[in-house]
Amino acid sequence: MRRLLVTIRYDGTAYHGWQVQSNAVTVQSAVQDALEQTVGMRPNVTGCSRTDTGVHADMFCFHTDIGGSISCDRLVSALNAHLPDDIAAYDCREVPGDFHARYSCTGKRYCYRFYDGRSRNPFWMKYASRVPVRLDESAMNEAAAHFMGRHDFAGFCSVGSSVSDTVRTVSESCVRRDGDVVTFSVAADGFLYNMVRIMAGTLLDVGMGRTAADSLPQIVASCDRKMAGATAKPHGLILDKVFYGGDRFGVRKEEI
Repeated sequence: MRRLLVTIRYDGTAYHGWQVQSNAVTVQSAVQDALEQTVGMRPNVTGCSRTDTGVHADMFCFHTDIGGSISCDRLVSALNAHLPDDIAAYDCREVPGDFHARYSCTGKRYCYRFYDGRSRNPFWMKYASRVPVRLDESAMNEAAAHFMGRHDFAGFCSVGSSVSDTVRTVSESCVRRDGDVVTFSVAADGFLYNMVRIMAGTLLDVGMGRTAADSLPQIVASCDRKMAGATAKPHGLILDKVFYGGDRFGVRKEEI
């Protein structure tokens, strides 16, 4: 058996997230269907993360163990022949047997997009959360900078999460505008459940003038979910980048 690391991208609109569910269509089940048609068996696949219903990914990695001699290039082509139009594979490489798509990951970067144009734009309806007022992206960027560093992000995790360690290190956090689209980008060594969407909802309050940018340190330090903003809508979120550091697994960070 060979362990393969496969990289895909997908539009999450039609899916109930990545993880297989007994009563819903998920990205993982669609990938397993395509693999079964490609290699003649239904292998297990382990993803780098668990995206929520409606969340998208420009880069999502999973590992799987398969036999046979099919090359990585041929596997990518064959998968794309069987995957639905809203999911596409674009990279595959062989990795050591102890590689793990989730636990070998050293970090991820997400982007959350708001659309604040005066008129509805059909090209952004599925990929950005529409806001009825013009956002102050400069204030949002000032506030986003306070997420940088190592903090306890307990206040930015959905209530009921079973995670005990809520400390994470954020290495990138910024907001930029491109026309009528305001994008929040954040990279960290790990994320809590709904952490990015709660961050985005908090920055939305700043951009709309409901929360002061300089109040972010207090909100983070409080570790109180009630202090942070609402959980932003899922369709504005995209998993943008997955990082695997070092050469131990034959996957250099700059390659991924």
